[in-house]
Amino acid sequence: MAVTDIFCRSDRFEDSVVTVGGWRIRVRVRRGTGVPLVLCNGIGASLEVLDPLVAALDPCTTVIRFDVPGTGGSPASPVPYGLPALACGLGRLLTKIGCGVVDVLGLSWGGALAQQFALQNPRRCRRLVLVATGTGALMVPGHPRVLAKMLTPRRFTDTGYAAAIAGDLYGGTARRGGADIARIFRIQNHSGSRIGYIHQLLAGATWSSLPVLPFIRQQTLIVAGTDDPIIPVLNARIMDALLPHATVQVHAGGHVDILTRAVELAPTVTSFLTER
Repeated sequence: MAVTDIFCRSDRFEDSVVTVGGWRIRVRVRRGTGVPLVLCNGIGASLEVLDPLVAALDPCTTVIRFDVPGTGGSPASPVPYGLPALACGLGRLLTKIGCGVVDVLGLSWGGALAQQFALQNPRRCRRLVLVATGTGALMVPGHPRVLAKMLTPRRFTDTGYAAAIAGDLYGGTARRGGADIARIFRIQNHSGSRIGYIHQLLAGATWSSLPVLPFIRQQTLIVAGTDDPIIPVLNARIMDALLPHATVQVHAGGHVDILTRAVELAPTVTSFLTER
């Protein structure tokens, strides 16, 4: 099984569909130089949601992003999956598009996948960036009222609803009004499927990195906001204590400020990835 012979080039971006392990995964690559950066997205979000971050990163960096099964342009998996299986699939995907050693950035739910990928691929993953994320089922949780709003993907399909709940759900800049959040979600080309969202919820609920963090040896940057209702900042402190080579960057923002304040926060990521 190989990359579908359909590539749509726009500026420096290449879109493709890669088949791995029975999954058809939509991939977008911005070609550049150096060690490629793989972006693992938050739950239910398509790769377009990461546009503000990609635009703010070093323009010379190769950036790879993808839709997990059941989100964006990737069809849902016929059966539930675990994060170890998805991390294995990500490795096979990278091989098929010709990537060897990579850096990995995970946002929120994608941070769980990034941790699992780093654990399973100690020589292939050079550096790790964990943004607004925690250790899965064993972590300091957000308020139940906040987490209840994440049980459905409605915010991705109803921008009015997304704007209305943005402040309570995401904190940070979203408290000034949800227009920025709604605008980011509106650029999704595909809203994904309900079953795909459920599979992501199950994968996260049955996984934890807490017992294995000492075995993740990569240099790691942890980016956390002090006003994150979903992932309280205490989780970053716990991860910093358990990861052997971690640095914490705390900002006075919320869960998705890496997108709404990308111009301010992305240089920290770039500096970490390019430092000797």
